[in-house]
Amino acid sequence: MKHIFLLLLTAAVCVLSGCGKAPEKKLVVVTNAAFPPYEYVANRKIEGIDPHIIREIASRLGYTIEIQDMSFDSVIAAVQSGKADIAASGITVTEERKKQVAFSLPYVVAEQVIIVPQTSKIAAGRDLKGKRVGVQHGTTGDMYVSKHIGEPQRYKDSAVAVAALLSGKLDAIVIDTEPAEVYVKQRPSLKRLSEPLTFEEYAFAFNRNNRELLDGFNAELEKMLKSGEVAQIIKMYKEAHSQSAGNVVVDANGFWNRMKQSFALNFLTAQRYYYLLDGFFITLQVTVFAIAIGLVIGFAVAVIRNMSEQTGRLKWLDWLCRLYLTVIRGTPVVVQLLIIYFVIFSSVDIDKVFVAIIAFGINSGAYVAEIVRGGIASIDKGQMEAARSLGFGYWQSMRFVILPQAVKSVLPSLGNEFIVLLKETSVSGYIALQDLTKGGDIIRSQTYDAFFPLLAVALVYLIVVMVLGKLLAVFEKRLKRNE
Repeated sequence: MKHIFLLLLTAAVCVLSGCGKAPEKKLVVVTNAAFPPYEYVANRKIEGIDPHIIREIASRLGYTIEIQDMSFDSVIAAVQSGKADIAASGITVTEERKKQVAFSLPYVVAEQVIIVPQTSKIAAGRDLKGKRVGVQHGTTGDMYVSKHIGEPQRYKDSAVAVAALLSGKLDAIVIDTEPAEVYVKQRPSLKRLSEPLTFEEYAFAFNRNNRELLDGFNAELEKMLKSGEVAQIIKMYKEAHSQSAGNVVVDANGFWNRMKQSFALNFLTAQRYYYLLDGFFITLQVTVFAIAIGLVIGFAVAVIRNMSEQTGRLKWLDWLCRLYLTVIRGTPVVVQLLIIYFVIFSSVDIDKVFVAIIAFGINSGAYVAEIVRGGIASIDKGQMEAARSLGFGYWQSMRFVILPQAVKSVLPSLGNEFIVLLKETSVSGYIALQDLTKGGDIIRSQTYDAFFPLLAVALVYLIVVMVLGKLLAVFEKRLKRNE
């Protein structure tokens, strides 16, 4: 029986770990999926010209691919740091970018063009001087406007810029030709000016150290270019968007009819509400575990600092705690998140949810530490002296006498920290994590309607905060009863 058990255990381990199977060749591709027809989200999957080309080439080379959606200004950094193998987001080849990454063969020549309202008097690039011009942050349109026209208003993706133009926040936006055509066809109140500002080439970005992958990719891409396959793919997606362009336009008469159609468009069409539902569970998961980590770190740091002040022991640990508090409280949480993902875990294939939990947990721990330390300081020193006189050691006195009283006094402040942490997780999209806010962004990138997606995201956060506040109030009442 013992030998049979060991045999079965070995077989189970082999099945779970993939014994006897060749390791799967996988490519991680990063993009900003708000750039139709090159990349966009449809039916909860990233589609478009770039994903289609990469899937075809990856299949020929024997790879499977995983496509991650992140901010455009992070895709180059993801490839450069090794977090991704390929960046595919309508990336223009520039001399500055060549210093950071290696580019594939160019696969299309694009233009930067101007979109304005139908009633606008802007007729050419020379008329943009002194106007409110919107661009997608980090694009060549951003670079061109900054150099030749003036300081633009920068948005994280083109869909947000289009929404700002539609709401009258901008006079014009500068964007690539194909997305411009899609936006104009989907919104008849906009028009594209015929005169292009610049000409440029798109290519896929690779890590400079991965020459083998780049050479193999280029060989297949060259075949597709010569055979006309790339041209057919581009034509197919352009025509598909042209045929479906009217689907997002809400033309109903009457305020309530427009609201009804807009609601259906944003949440019911193509089951878009799933983006919010999936994002909500990711946000909840990150928040709950980050709170747990923050509590552990916070209480540990608070006790160490208090012990050092009262007994003069653990000086070196106290110094490390002070350094930790200074760094974490002195830098933005989004910067900490990017450093942990792109720098600390740069060479590690790690789950992004885990990275977010670690980042927000470490950030929260610094604030929890100071809150708890303040609570400990509010307890009369006689409490510690009384506990020690009863024979308790320092740690026993803290655990059984000081900390229970301190927690009662700081519970409202801790609750406020948890609420802040919940809302801070909204920056998780910077590392391609589809949290609640990112889910709303995906819907807006498809419908170009800011009202309902933003309202829905705000309401979900508000409801969660209210529930958390209620739970804290119940817990606080129970603690008072126990007194």
